[in-house]
Amino acid sequence: MKTAKINRQKIYEIIAEHIKQQILSGELEPGEKLPTSKELCDIFQVGRSTVREALSALEIMGLIETRQGEGSTVKIYNTEDVKLLDFKNILISEETVLELMEARKSIEITNARMAALKRTEEDLIKLKNNLEMMELNITNAMKSKKADMQFHQILAESTHNSIMVRLIATMSDQMSKAMEEIRRITFDSPALSRRVFEEHYRIYQAVAAQDRLLAQQRMLEHLDHFENEMRNYYKSKK
Repeated sequence: MKTAKINRQKIYEIIAEHIKQQILSGELEPGEKLPTSKELCDIFQVGRSTVREALSALEIMGLIETRQGEGSTVKIYNTEDVKLLDFKNILISEETVLELMEARKSIEITNARMAALKRTEEDLIKLKNNLEMMELNITNAMKSKKADMQFHQILAESTHNSIMVRLIATMSDQMSKAMEEIRRITFDSPALSRRVFEEHYRIYQAVAAQDRLLAQQRMLEHLDHFENEMRNYYKSKK
């Protein structure tokens, strides 16, 4: 008898699929607020982490928008985009997040090398301002996380290559949603947050010196450290 791999659906996927169908059927309309996280926990009889993963999945699909302190709201969506981002392709599982990280590495390393060659004085000022903001907010997890993402975006802009800018913007958006919990753990720790800042500063120094080989090496070291944090996170959940 031939065997086939059975894909077991996770609880958060079932919840997200249920809400997704309510949105696509028009039962939940654009602009309408979803129940609060606590209310969703009560409705589906699950914990907060499961609800958080379900909402993150819906956000990745472009169906809802979540803002701190305001809850989640149904967005105006493109039906074709929703079809492309179904759960078979969603960037939530360990395997797909690590694959995305692998792809991001090659792009970020290229960005660091190109930025070292093509950066302007204006680019350096933007990077330095970002680093000052990040150091100022080492103990503020939300602001540190935002500064981290902005650093990589500014670095991409320093390549003066519009394709690279769009690629890193798309990948950063996907990763920030798919790995919200990992980033939260990283930036909730002042020690880890300080390490991220120092790694960014070393990348900046190499870019400022226009040392393309050193820039790409320091970016690789930075992303290797972050990948290790991801792997440790997933290991702790098993």
